[in-house]
Amino acid sequence: MEQTMSDSGWRGSHEGWLEAAYDALLESGVDSVKILPLAKKLNLSRTSFYWFFKDREELLNALIARWRDKNTGNLVKQADAYAESLAEAMLNVFDCWVNRDLFDSLFEFAVRSWALQSPEILEEVQRADQIRLEALSRMFMRFGYEEPAADVRARTTYLVQIGYISMQSKEDILTRMTRIPEYIAIYTGQVPQQRELDRFFSRHGCKPD
Repeated sequence: MEQTMSDSGWRGSHEGWLEAAYDALLESGVDSVKILPLAKKLNLSRTSFYWFFKDREELLNALIARWRDKNTGNLVKQADAYAESLAEAMLNVFDCWVNRDLFDSLFEFAVRSWALQSPEILEEVQRADQIRLEALSRMFMRFGYEEPAADVRARTTYLVQIGYISMQSKEDILTRMTRIPEYIAIYTGQVPQQRELDRFFSRHGCKPD
């Protein structure tokens, strides 16, 4: 009997398999991203995997593409976003650090951990780092910094955040919001205007006292 789209539930979906792989990567690392355990988790047959992916390698490539599109893509987009001042531009970037829909820090940690055992993934991470740093440098140069100073400020901004992720630093949202004005001043050399901070706090639904 010919299968129809409505019959596809018995083998899951491309996104379902990818989401299960993502969960496994975050919970236990790349070695846990294997077809049979994922099939058991999804309560699907092992063979149903091959409707959506050629092999495990293709699934892993899809995970990296998802990480690249989300974390690097959104950071670059936020750095390039319109802003009336450098402080506001930096607050656009800070959206990434407080909104997991823009930048997934747990995913970032998992991929960087994966890179410790894979030269190919290490190259991906290094390429992403370069793209992100270039975007931040461009942001500083838009507001008048010469290239050497823009590069150093971009590195300061970015490497502190990667340090937060690598150290698995725990910081509640209110504490982070309280510290943000000082971070902006240090990174940009500008004290953010209250209206800029108010817009930032408003879109994240959290304002420090």
